[in-house]
Amino acid sequence: MASYDFSTDILFEILSRADLKTMKKCRVLSKECKDLTYESNFMRLHSQRTSTMVGYLVQSSRLFGQLTSDLVSGLDPKPTQDLLNFLPQPGWIVPTVNGGLVLCTPGKRRDDPFYICKPTTQQWEVVPSPNPRFWTAKISMLVLGSNPLWFKIVRLSDSRDDTIDLELDLDSEYSNEEDNFNVFSNEKSWHCEIFESKSWEWRQSDDLKLTHNDYFECNQDVSACGALHWLVFNDKQDKYTKYTMLSFDGDKEEWAMTSLPHSLRGNDHCDQIAPVSCEGKIGLIHLRQETKMLDVWILNYEKIWIKKHTINLKSLHEKVPLPRSRVHSLYGVDTLFMVDVGSVSFYNFRTRKLTRIRVGGWIKSAYFIQTDSEPVKLKPE
Repeated sequence: MASYDFSTDILFEILSRADLKTMKKCRVLSKECKDLTYESNFMRLHSQRTSTMVGYLVQSSRLFGQLTSDLVSGLDPKPTQDLLNFLPQPGWIVPTVNGGLVLCTPGKRRDDPFYICKPTTQQWEVVPSPNPRFWTAKISMLVLGSNPLWFKIVRLSDSRDDTIDLELDLDSEYSNEEDNFNVFSNEKSWHCEIFESKSWEWRQSDDLKLTHNDYFECNQDVSACGALHWLVFNDKQDKYTKYTMLSFDGDKEEWAMTSLPHSLRGNDHCDQIAPVSCEGKIGLIHLRQETKMLDVWILNYEKIWIKKHTINLKSLHEKVPLPRSRVHSLYGVDTLFMVDVGSVSFYNFRTRKLTRIRVGGWIKSAYFIQTDSEPVKLKPE
């Protein structure tokens, strides 16, 4: 069989005209193909040539608490406003935009349902509300298959939020250690429920077991490599905080904890540490506030942390004061996406080009989205 050595320019022209599904499949052909498709210039041109939506879905609160969900990208200096206005009610985007699907809820009551939708086709379905006995602490979604569509929603609730009447008489002679539900133990249980798209219903899963010293960082979860990932810190008695990565395998439905790179385990809260998606893998960004240096780490398939970039942000700091503008995530392999109070920024650290976009209002959340305009069957028949 003859082999062909395509130049980068030829690959660029071919892949930038391929539909989204084909382009993603081509990433496994070679490292060159994969790296090329994650460059921000390629992502913008591919979006233009194939009418693919790519950018960030930014939700902000404006006057009188009005919610807006706008699309921002490097293609247009103005955001595309009210992207979710086709839904029956304005909704809060819960922490997930995965595979072009958006999950949101019209309110914050325990019995509120969810909407799952695809903005490019304006398709939506109602997802029933989970167990109303619990307050939602974390909720995330991951797509495990596209043909047919298969996704799961994972909901974590603090087990102490159960509203049943529970009176523990610690002085009672009938009280024992088992009946006290580990009152004196350092173990903390998180109630876990999973919504399965194939059956279109919620089911209870095994509780997540952590300790009372473990806390979720105020970062969005990241979906990568078929799993959901959260940054967790353990608040011990000393002045340092130990960070770990908590992951949920969507296929096996198993939890795992991964230590961070050794240099990050003892950092205090002065530095910014956040999970990110980088080239389809789970990664980390570490911004050292004192030096304005940003490290980008990737967890490889051998579960080893590899430092991919060290970026000097001193010149950027003169244009966009840090930490007022917070580094949010990576847009491709060469661009940082940053969030301010009423604006967002794209900073290409290779060309040092900065693009700022005014959004207006108080930004509540921002989620990367890349999707085509092909209709999808959200709910099985």
